[in-house]
Amino acid sequence: MVTLEEKVRKSGVAGLSMAFVQGDNLQKTACYGYLEKNTHKKVEATTIFNSCSMSKFVTAMLILVLVEKKFLQLDESVNNKLKNWKIPKNEFISQKEVTLRNLLSHQSGIKDPLHSFTEYSLEKGIPSMKDLLNGKTEYCSHKIEVTYEPGSQFHYCDAGYCIIQQLIEDTMGESFDKVMRQYVLDPLEMKNSHYLGLLPDENITCGHDKKGNVVDKNTTIYPYSAACGLWSTPSDLSLLVIELITAIKGKSKLGISSKNAKDLIHQQGIYHWAGLGVFLDGEEKEMEISSLGWGKGFQCMMVIFPYLEKGLVIMTNSDLGVHQMEGIIGEIYRDYKKTF
Repeated sequence: MVTLEEKVRKSGVAGLSMAFVQGDNLQKTACYGYLEKNTHKKVEATTIFNSCSMSKFVTAMLILVLVEKKFLQLDESVNNKLKNWKIPKNEFISQKEVTLRNLLSHQSGIKDPLHSFTEYSLEKGIPSMKDLLNGKTEYCSHKIEVTYEPGSQFHYCDAGYCIIQQLIEDTMGESFDKVMRQYVLDPLEMKNSHYLGLLPDENITCGHDKKGNVVDKNTTIYPYSAACGLWSTPSDLSLLVIELITAIKGKSKLGISSKNAKDLIHQQGIYHWAGLGVFLDGEEKEMEISSLGWGKGFQCMMVIFPYLEKGLVIMTNSDLGVHQMEGIIGEIYRDYKKTF
């Protein structure tokens, strides 16, 4: 019988880390491979990977906390609280304003411009969300605006989460990273979770392409914290999985009500698979919540079965050039589902 270690090695993935959740606990972790190909630095449970778009789930959980504390409302026009930038008025929002619910579920009427939201470069620097949304940076050279009626279509959108980041900063008077740390990362003791500017020098993985080559001088960073900027570990992210499971039961550490936790995993708009920052599959007890991350040199996946009280976080430092379900992540996921 082929072991998982052998499967990981044959898959072409340089390094892989996993965390398994059962009920209110981190059940176990498993690590394979190396931080960087052709080195002897092995992946450990504390090794930090790029979360890529799994950052959106983390952002959605922060929003629930701020909603509970009455700083924000899911169904209020975001323009009411945006200060340093506002969604431009046009015919598409004359009757229906954009809300946080729209933005979180990718149904805001906004599409990402082509060739936008690329990796960080030292030459381009860290963009302000205001300049980015105004189309004044090389990361996004077109002004962000609504191009169809909010709630009428789904378009996966990083720009929407940049608006969320701007909204949080305008409302709270602090950087997004500081607000996230105060209300989510520190209370849950997610000690190995960081954003650009505070990344540690040690025990952080290098991204690899499908040929196994290290990409972008050892790291690939996205300077859009709310959309895809979090670096973390499966163990840290499992704490957020546990928080969602326990919040649904009315036992949240962050103060999220059962009602709002269930809203996150409830169908949003006309798409049965769209939640708030997550994707949905199945119904009732068999409901499955997922979040995928895919960036240059990295792939990852989070899957939660909230009513079975189970969860799995998988992070790799390799982009195999195929969808997660077609590579080692998908194989691990399918094997995991067979256990219950």
